[in-house]
Amino acid sequence: MCGITGWVSFDRDLRPERQVLEAMVATMTPRGPDAGGCWADEHAAIGHRRLAVIDIAGGQQPMVAEADDADVVLSYSGEVYNFVELREELRRLGHPFRTQSDTEVLLRAYLEWGEEVVHRLNGMYAFAVWDQRRQALVLVRDRLGIKPLYYAEAAGGVIFGSEPKAILAHPEVEPRVDLNGLREAYSLLFNSGPSVWSGIREVLPGSILRFDRSGLTERTYWRIEARPHTEDLPTTLATVRDLVVDSAHRQLEADVPRCTLLSGGLDSSVLTALLNRELQHREGAGERIRSFAVDYHDQQEQFTADVLRSSPDAPFAREAGEFIGSDHHTVLLAPDRLLDQANRQAVVVARDSPIGVGDMDTSLYLLFGEIRRTSTVALSGEAADEVFGGYPWFHSPETIAAQTFPWLLVTNDRQAMPLHPDLSAKLRLREFQEDTYRDALAAVPVLDGETAEDRRIRELLHLSLTRWLRQLLHRKDRLSMAVGLEVRVPYCDHRLVEYVFNAPWAMKTFDGREKSLLRSVAQGLVPQSVLDRLKNHYPATHDVRYNRGVQQQAADALKDPHSVLREIVDVKGVQPALEVPPEKLGWAHRLRLERVIDLSLWLGYYNPTLVL
Repeated sequence: MCGITGWVSFDRDLRPERQVLEAMVATMTPRGPDAGGCWADEHAAIGHRRLAVIDIAGGQQPMVAEADDADVVLSYSGEVYNFVELREELRRLGHPFRTQSDTEVLLRAYLEWGEEVVHRLNGMYAFAVWDQRRQALVLVRDRLGIKPLYYAEAAGGVIFGSEPKAILAHPEVEPRVDLNGLREAYSLLFNSGPSVWSGIREVLPGSILRFDRSGLTERTYWRIEARPHTEDLPTTLATVRDLVVDSAHRQLEADVPRCTLLSGGLDSSVLTALLNRELQHREGAGERIRSFAVDYHDQQEQFTADVLRSSPDAPFAREAGEFIGSDHHTVLLAPDRLLDQANRQAVVVARDSPIGVGDMDTSLYLLFGEIRRTSTVALSGEAADEVFGGYPWFHSPETIAAQTFPWLLVTNDRQAMPLHPDLSAKLRLREFQEDTYRDALAAVPVLDGETAEDRRIRELLHLSLTRWLRQLLHRKDRLSMAVGLEVRVPYCDHRLVEYVFNAPWAMKTFDGREKSLLRSVAQGLVPQSVLDRLKNHYPATHDVRYNRGVQQQAADALKDPHSVLREIVDVKGVQPALEVPPEKLGWAHRLRLERVIDLSLWLGYYNPTLVL
């Protein structure tokens, strides 16, 4: 895992611009604390920060290969999990190798297959190739968008980076936010492409962006497709198990300490069990996988069930760890750490955005920081709910029938920060949501002969995989890479996604419950308590001291009558959440206050030009 950045322009000589490139690279230091590098020729400047995971001594970047008397330069973030097989194939084709890194494999694979290399990769990746032979920049992002990649057209060319902050470090890119950016931020639709920053866009998941003297072109190399599923249930169960096991085993590969995130839910427990078993097979019976969970002071005493959580995680995580035999650890967080302004600002800067999920972001950032003390790679159960149909919205007749994004029924009006009436009138978020929903449904693949019920579930699965999952992957990447921790997500293996997406809903729920296919994999691997447990979202603190602190910080942020914050926030709409007794402050009202605090920190750090 690393940070990449660079600049290509055919209108000027970039060789004297090393200082600009170095400033862009410096913003990526948390993503790559182990090493950095810069490379430049007349029209391209390519930078990299490295988190060394595979082949610690080798794999330095940008990596350069010579072909046809010209340089081909690679800056790469992520992991290619099938690099060993690819290296053997490339060796048979005559390619020499100097290192054991997957970086060199990717570079050689590009030399052999060009842009078509994407169809051979299994992994999470975002990479840039400057092909001097063709005077072309090629930007590639993995199929599901696990690794981020942004670009902006500026300075007579293209500027790119793993995060917007790398692009904003370029002197010709202004931190500017307009109405479209605020629509993207506050609509909670998780569109791919636009960002909160005017002029800065994401490279779409599963896409290749090419910039050469003829201009900028983008093409899609992968999307989720509808295909007939012809296998019976026993064959389907066996195939799902094989795919889950193979993905987990592949993603264990690393030359640094590894661990898992173990919440005590089905997804993370299955993953931890498979990895622990494989690690013992490889290393011997004495080697156990480390596992980590997060908990809060006084959580057992103060926990109150809500629409997102029916039970605290920690007891289930401990029981799962004991059953599996992992080396389990619980990171305990106190309210003062969650309220610390330095921690909150670090989260806002990591996200480059004012929109987050309050204490759940701060606690995840702190959890990752604790994990980083002993591990460099963590494996997470992200995406299992989207792949296997685990969310309540797949099983609620009311949600299935609602003609909107399903998460908006839970997370929109009750959670979203009240916007200033003048701004709200300009944004027209309801209309934006309706238009976007129609566009999103139009992108769902159709299978001939499908019933209306199956078609609707396919729509919900597609929306979840292409939108809801996207913001979870963003969150996981930004907050982990802010402390130099690589998080891998085996359930995002594109082979698994393609296969399970097309399994009929009757198979996905064959035992009358959610995630039936994954539960079949879990038999014998996890304790019965985990098999029986209902879906729980990431834990939030219930500490009254935290509620009181959030109310005070939000009130302080709104004190200045001349603050630009008041151009965005409806102060009267926030007031009820400030006046509720702390012990009665619900999660929805609290999130409004947390978003006021985050917005204030974001405005203070980036000082963006607002075009409202």
